[in-house]
Amino acid sequence: MSDMNLIKRLAQPSDTHIVLLVMDGLGGLPGPNGQTELEAAHTPNLDRLAREGATGLSIPIAPGLTPGSGPAHLALFGYDPLVHEVGRGVLSALGVGLDLQPTDVAARGNFCTVDSSGFITDRRAGRISSEKGAELCKLLNQIEIEGAETFVRPVKEYRFVLVMRSLGLSPHVSDTDPQQVGLRPLPAMPNAPEAQRTADLVNQWIAKAKAKLADQHPANMVTLRGFAQDPNLPKFPDIFGLKAAAVAVYPMYRGVARLVGMEIIPVEHPISNEFETVAAHWEQYDFFFVHVKYTDSRGEDGDFEAKKAVIEKVDAALPILLDLQPDVLIVTGDHSTPSQLKSHSWHPVPTLLWAPATVRPDPVTTFGEAACSQGGMGHVQATDLMPLALAHARRLAKYGA
Repeated sequence: MSDMNLIKRLAQPSDTHIVLLVMDGLGGLPGPNGQTELEAAHTPNLDRLAREGATGLSIPIAPGLTPGSGPAHLALFGYDPLVHEVGRGVLSALGVGLDLQPTDVAARGNFCTVDSSGFITDRRAGRISSEKGAELCKLLNQIEIEGAETFVRPVKEYRFVLVMRSLGLSPHVSDTDPQQVGLRPLPAMPNAPEAQRTADLVNQWIAKAKAKLADQHPANMVTLRGFAQDPNLPKFPDIFGLKAAAVAVYPMYRGVARLVGMEIIPVEHPISNEFETVAAHWEQYDFFFVHVKYTDSRGEDGDFEAKKAVIEKVDAALPILLDLQPDVLIVTGDHSTPSQLKSHSWHPVPTLLWAPATVRPDPVTTFGEAACSQGGMGHVQATDLMPLALAHARRLAKYGA
């Protein structure tokens, strides 16, 4: 639903609660047994919600388009990601608590491993620990370049964020990550004439980072991608009339929530702890975005059984949320990450909407891709889920006379 002015006009107060539970990368493809990870998982609680609610398949961006995590989450929050473009760097920076100035440019960084000839042998530097990543970020934070301030902060494991501060910077700079091993890191290139100075500054910083990391192993080089500036989006609480909180372990998802004006509640794993955190703050908010990361991570690892196991852990912890008696609970993913592909994909995402007082149940009895394809919600745009949540929570006034 891209008409945010209309939703803002119709939004009305209520004492109802909405929970948006996002299992990152939830959707999959049939494995050797003919079932996806979700279909193969033992999920009695999710199946119960499917029986009592309405189901369907959500389309994150548009048919055939494989979404990144940033635009996919914006869509779930009701923002048209084709209108509101946000770079990954901004999300990473906000996720680790950096306050961006309007002229700052932020980029997401990876520590990587290069051989003696400069070719990448591991894009993630062996998935170094978060402690090692923080240690290396302190080293990179010592870098000085003429004409700009730079700030480096750890994100998680091999990921970090670089923020460059100066007047006249442009985010229109190409990624330096070639996205595959066996190639050298790319130079930063301007994608617009006004970005030449920014690209030059980035390349100066990379050269100094390479020198700083020369004696480190396995993290002896960096790549950068997702150069971006804060787009100053309209704020979620203002549009939907909700006091909103985000419960997410991974910084990037805290970043996208913070970008749209949600309050961040600090939390750590396991999944049950995330749900207990919601319970502890239940009376303080009327909307909770709850994010589960490892469905996506295990899919990207190509580990069917591990992704299935994460789904089962979510299902086992789900009674913690259900005991709160939310008026509306939406369970979905931001995109599909089939373990067979080891990457995000364009496939629609299984989605259920549970709202005991207002839902019209469909004949679906289990939560899975094939079942949801027969659900009463049909194929729904991810941007339409927030208006549906508001309607079922009795938070949207009638349109017209």
